[in-house]
Amino acid sequence: MSNFRSKYRYIMFTFLLLDILAILVFYPVKSHAELPKSDVSTAEAEVNKAPEAIVNQTLETSTIETEGKGPGEIASPPASCALSCVLPSSSIPPLTSKKATNPERVTPVSQLLEVAPPTNKKAPNNAAGQVTSVSQLSDVLPTDWAFQALQSLVERYGVIAGYTDDTFKGNRALTRYEFAAGLNAALDRLNELIATSTADLVKREDLDAIKKLQEQFSPELAQFRGRLDNLETRTAKLEANQFTTTTKLIGRAQIVLGSLLAGNNVVTKRPAPRNATLQGSTTLRLNTSFNGKDSLSLSLSGGNIESLGQTRAGLLGTFEGRTADNSSITFARNTILLGGVRYRFLPNPDTQVNIYALSDGASEIGLSGPINPYFESSSATGANGISRFSRRSLVYNYGDSGPGIAILQKLGKQVQVGIAYSAPNGGNPTANNGLFTGRYLALAQIIYYSSNRNFRVAATYVNTYSPANTQGLSGTNFGPAVGSNLVNSTVAGAGTVANLYGLQAFYQVNSKLAVNGWISYGAHRYLGRGDGSAMDWAVGLAFPDLFSEGALGGILVGMEPKLTRLSQGVNLGAGAGQADKDTSLHVEAFYQYKIGDNIEVTPGLIWITAPDSDANNPDSLFAWVRTVFRF
Repeated sequence: MSNFRSKYRYIMFTFLLLDILAILVFYPVKSHAELPKSDVSTAEAEVNKAPEAIVNQTLETSTIETEGKGPGEIASPPASCALSCVLPSSSIPPLTSKKATNPERVTPVSQLLEVAPPTNKKAPNNAAGQVTSVSQLSDVLPTDWAFQALQSLVERYGVIAGYTDDTFKGNRALTRYEFAAGLNAALDRLNELIATSTADLVKREDLDAIKKLQEQFSPELAQFRGRLDNLETRTAKLEANQFTTTTKLIGRAQIVLGSLLAGNNVVTKRPAPRNATLQGSTTLRLNTSFNGKDSLSLSLSGGNIESLGQTRAGLLGTFEGRTADNSSITFARNTILLGGVRYRFLPNPDTQVNIYALSDGASEIGLSGPINPYFESSSATGANGISRFSRRSLVYNYGDSGPGIAILQKLGKQVQVGIAYSAPNGGNPTANNGLFTGRYLALAQIIYYSSNRNFRVAATYVNTYSPANTQGLSGTNFGPAVGSNLVNSTVAGAGTVANLYGLQAFYQVNSKLAVNGWISYGAHRYLGRGDGSAMDWAVGLAFPDLFSEGALGGILVGMEPKLTRLSQGVNLGAGAGQADKDTSLHVEAFYQYKIGDNIEVTPGLIWITAPDSDANNPDSLFAWVRTVFRF
C-alpha cells in the first residue's frame, strides 16, 4: 500500500507540475525564456531602449489607448526610469493601434495624462502576482480535479503566481521553453527551502519527481541558462559602453525637397522664383534624469531650410503658407542653436511643473497637442503637417522662445488645466526687455475629455504684451508669425497688447478617421493709437493607417489669421483704418509613409487662395517632400 501511495503521489505531482508550471512562467524569467534563438538581438534592443520608449510601454499596458493606470489617471513613474521619459515632451501620440517601437520617440504630455486618441486594443492582462492562498484564484474551485495539488503548491512551496484579475487560467497551453523556465523557478524555490533549514517541508517523493523532470528537461534548462548568461554578458557590455547612465540622446535629421509651383510676391506683385531646392536640418535632444522622477532637456539644432516668406519679405512677401520645418529667421543658416533648456518634475502624481530657460511654454508642455495630435509637432518628433498653420490655432502662435514656467494639473479623470508664462526676451537685461518688464505671454487652458477619450474640447485664453521696437527669435515684434501681413504688423513706437480666445475640438471617429477643428479670436490694442481684431479657423481630417499600417494621411482647410477690423486712427501699412479686405483660404494635404521604424517620407501640398487676404493676388501653390531620419 505504501508503494502504491508513493507511485500515486509521484504521478499526481508530475501531472501537477506539467499543468501548473504554465503559471510559473510569469516569474521574471519568462521574458527570457520566451525569446527564440534568433531574438537575442531584440533582447539587446530592449536593454538599450531609450527610457521614453520604456515608460511609454509601461503606460501603454494599462488603460484605454493603453496609456496609464485607468482612464484619466496619471501613471506613477518607476523610480528606476531615467526621467526624460516620465515627464515627456509634447509630441504626437501613436498614429496606429500598433505599439510604437521607435526608441527615440519622446512621450507626449497627452500620454502622461492619458489623453491620446483611443484605440480598439485592450490592455493585456498578463502581469503575474504571487499567490499565498488558493482561494485567491477566482476560477479555481474545490471541486476541480487539481484543487488539492494547487493548494499544496501554493501553501507548501509558494511557487504559484496568478493573473492580475485573480484568475489561474489552468487550461492555457505552454511551450517547452516556458515549462523549462517554470521548472527552473521551482528548483530555485526548493533550494531556498533547503538552504533555510525547512527541508522537512519537501517530501522525498517530490524531490524524486523534480529530479526526474530536471533530467528530462536538462537540455532546455542548460540552453535557457546559457542564453541568460549570454544576455547578461551583452547587457554588461552595453552598459559599459553607453553614453551615460542618466542621459539619453535623441536625434532627428531631415532632408526636404521643395519648390514653389505658382504664386507672386505680394509686395512686388511679380512672380516668385520657381526654383526647386534640397535643404536639411538636424535636431539633437539630451534628456537627463537625476532622481528618476524629473527630466532636464537640452535641444541643439541647425539647418538651412528657408521660409517661404515673412511679413513683407522673403519669397512670397507674407507669412501665409509658412512651412513647419524652416530654420530660425533671426539666425544665419547652418548655425547650431541651443533651442531649448527645460527642467520638469512631478510634485505629485496629478501635477507636472516645467521651468525653462529657453523654450515656448504653450508648445513645450503640448497644450495644443491633445487637440490636434495628428498634425502637431515638437522639437523631438517634428511635424506631421507641412505648414505651421496646420499645427495649431492662432492663440498658441503669439508666443516665442524664452524663459518661463508652465504647469499641467489634472482635475478628476476628465478635466485637465494648463497655465504658462513665457517672456520671449526674458534673457535680455536691456530696457523694455527682461522677465517681467518686456514682452510676455500668459496662457490658461482647460480641456474636457469624454469618458472613452474619443472626444475632447479645449477653451484657451491668452494675454500678451510686446513693447515697441523689440523683436523675438521668430523675427516678429508681435503677432502669430503666420497669416496676413496686417495681422503681424504693429505701430512704430507703440507697444501692443492682445487678448486671445480659442475654442478647439478633436473627435476620433474610429481607428481610421479623426476630425479636429478650431476657431480663434484676437483683440489687439495698439497702445495710444487704437484697436484691431483678428480671426482664424480650420477643420482637419486625419486618416491613420491610410493604405499602409503606420502611414498617415491629412487634409486641412482653414483661414489663416487675418485682421478683420481696425480703428480709423491706426495705420498698419495699408492705410488708416484699413483691415484685410478679402478672405484667404489655406488648403493643405499630406501623406506620411513610414519606411521601417526610423525613416518616414511625407510629400505634401500647400495651396493659398487670395494670398495676404487680397483677391488681386494670384493663388500660390507649394510642393514639399520631407524625409525624416530618427536615431
